[in-house]
Amino acid sequence: MRCLLPFLFALLFGSQVAAAVEVQVAVAANFTGPMQKLARQFEQKTGHRALLSFGSVGKFYAQITNGAPFEVLISADEETPARLEKEGLALSGTRFTYAFGHLVLWSTTPGLADSQVLERGTFRHLAVSHPKLTVYGAAAQEVMNKMDVLERLRPRLLQAETITQTYQFVVTGNAELGFVALSQVWQDGAIREGSAWIIPDNLSPPIRQDAVMLAKGRDNPAAAALLDFLRSREAVEIIRSFGYSI
Repeated sequence: MRCLLPFLFALLFGSQVAAAVEVQVAVAANFTGPMQKLARQFEQKTGHRALLSFGSVGKFYAQITNGAPFEVLISADEETPARLEKEGLALSGTRFTYAFGHLVLWSTTPGLADSQVLERGTFRHLAVSHPKLTVYGAAAQEVMNKMDVLERLRPRLLQAETITQTYQFVVTGNAELGFVALSQVWQDGAIREGSAWIIPDNLSPPIRQDAVMLAKGRDNPAAAALLDFLRSREAVEIIRSFGYSI
């Protein structure tokens, strides 16, 4: 019996290792910080490893329709997962809302970003992500339309491909202001630095963000495990800590 114990232990341990697999995940850029933390917790809890790619939802949609090997999409909107579901590229019944995001006008300069700065125009450049590729960019454009300042500010707009690049434009000083995701500048229940105007719901309602299993993830247990983990209490606490609503 004693001789069998090492063999049985190796057999059990080996089966657990074999059961741990990887999952290819496309993640909306606004969710970069939370997803990096969630992926670490997910691996510790399940043994599965989430291989993360960050970018704009518009580009991810194009890549997925052209055969990219993504197995899970963690989107910045609800429309793209639903569209992929209708097109047979995402599995019906796996889509759910994992968070509601919030748009914020942010500056590294204290006191600059407030509800009047767009009308005052006391800045040279305003960073905003591409409205046709990013949900937050489209929301920012809608805010400026509602405030009737878009055409006046258009020559000052510094367009980024992703919300991450928008944030970088502000951090590096290429733009004094930028429309970013609250999650990018939120820490310990407050704006991390500088100044910010959290856009009110009447100008930009909370942005519903859905996750879905893609067709390529159908037979991958790690894909199903990741979506289950995103709904767990542990994951919800992490997501809320970055300024999202659930």
